[in-house]
Amino acid sequence: MKINSLAKLGGVALVSALILAGCGSKSSQGTKKQEINWMTPSAIQTMDTSKMIDLYSAQVANGTNEGLLRMAKNNKVDPGVAKSYSVSKDGKTWTFNLRHSKWNDGTPVTAKDFVFSWQRTVKPKTASQYAYIFANVKNAEQINAGKMSPSKLGVKADGDYKFVVTLDKPQSYFKFMVTQPEFFPQNSKVVNKYGNNYGTDSTKNSYNGPFILKGWSGTNDTWKLVKNTKYWDAKKVKLQQVNYQAVKTPSTALSSYQSNKLDYTTLSGTLAANNKNNKAYTVFPQASTTYMEFNTKKIPALRNVNIRKAMALAIDKKQMVNKVMQGGDITPKGFVPASMAKHNGKDFAAQAYVKAGTDYNLKEAKTLFAKGMKQVGKKSLSLTLMGADDDDTKRATEFVQSQLTKLPGLKITNSNIPFKSKLTKMENQQFDIGLSAWIADYPDPSNFLDLMTSDNSYNDGKWSNKEYDALVKKSEDQDANNETARWNDMVQAEKILMNQQGVVPLYQQGQAALVRPSVKGVQAFTTSPQYDFAKAYVK
Repeated sequence: MKINSLAKLGGVALVSALILAGCGSKSSQGTKKQEINWMTPSAIQTMDTSKMIDLYSAQVANGTNEGLLRMAKNNKVDPGVAKSYSVSKDGKTWTFNLRHSKWNDGTPVTAKDFVFSWQRTVKPKTASQYAYIFANVKNAEQINAGKMSPSKLGVKADGDYKFVVTLDKPQSYFKFMVTQPEFFPQNSKVVNKYGNNYGTDSTKNSYNGPFILKGWSGTNDTWKLVKNTKYWDAKKVKLQQVNYQAVKTPSTALSSYQSNKLDYTTLSGTLAANNKNNKAYTVFPQASTTYMEFNTKKIPALRNVNIRKAMALAIDKKQMVNKVMQGGDITPKGFVPASMAKHNGKDFAAQAYVKAGTDYNLKEAKTLFAKGMKQVGKKSLSLTLMGADDDDTKRATEFVQSQLTKLPGLKITNSNIPFKSKLTKMENQQFDIGLSAWIADYPDPSNFLDLMTSDNSYNDGKWSNKEYDALVKKSEDQDANNETARWNDMVQAEKILMNQQGVVPLYQQGQAALVRPSVKGVQAFTTSPQYDFAKAYVK
């Protein structure tokens, strides 16, 4: 899931329950008011889960809505709307037995709400960028391509409280996928009532999760999650309210934390370095990679592998992590994060590691750049580096710019714009080089590798390699029942991506933060959606 290029959040394997901060001055004074104040680096983009593509909106959706299952500690899932589920012997049929839960207006959540939602997401007219993630659901790809009716999707409601999913092939990590917002149910009456305006503000939606969204106009930077009394497990939800503030400037957020207006704030750069001895300081590991994308569709010179390799080698990733970001990040081993997925005890990132893909060697970079420029018949190249406009991203783009301009003949101009505008421009290939970040939705390398296939909607730079595409497809089709063969396919695909420098991994994200000791039970995950407040409380 897309995240604000360098405002760090999220991950894949699940982290232990996070003990996070209290709720500002009132709770700090001992009133134990069940309310917390939470910082996020970006405002909500949409609450339409069919069109949601960013982590920050997904975090809110995870609090206000619920899918079949919920993410849990220790790489497991908890029951959600589904109280239980079973999988057929061939791994292709998943049957979810639903509990009698309700929408916030008191109407029942049924299997038909899941059927409606999933069909709507894969329908071409919806133009969901996440439709690709349904590819293994029977007929999803044909439907999304406009070749088949949405009614043919491999889902059915067997009565009101049994939801049956038919897959094209076994998918062991499917249980993690259904915890994500794109798989949440949707209330068809509300969707049809608001049409294109569905999910554009807090009133134009339905909620079936622990909280209800209040006070979001569609453009503002503050909103709140209020306890949903109609939630099936409301008795166990102790928080009455979560007050959100979107704060782009880390120093502003820190100031708010210090004055008890925030109970949680992220840290980076010198702010992180200066607070490492603070008892409230902590770092949360994340299965997230910040990387540089090349627009190979728009810029012919960027189709040259030597030019791409030169730019990758010209960036000192260790210096970027240790001297520039300083927020708990680590140098990358590749596009797929380290410690995200293992097979037979071996970490994927270690097995797929290509030294040249993430190395720093300015001398070699200059040689390759000169060679590439000669091959494309150019003596100079002027490019714009696009990133979001938060402070962290600005520092990152400035560093990358300083590194790339060491290549003779290369001029880099920075463009830092609002996150939402950046997403739109990159989706429409209105960029030269872009700074992006991805957080895994589920603990499998495919969640990253799928992004760079030629026809994936998140492949903004349109890098394309037939051998890479074939290996990814083979891992998902022919070798779906053979975990070792599938693993080896993905390892080889990652090596191609790094050897060809389809993208340039800059660092694997970790999140440094200050949190108060008075809030307990907030669960933190290394994957999207990062946080779960359902079991949180103020002590």
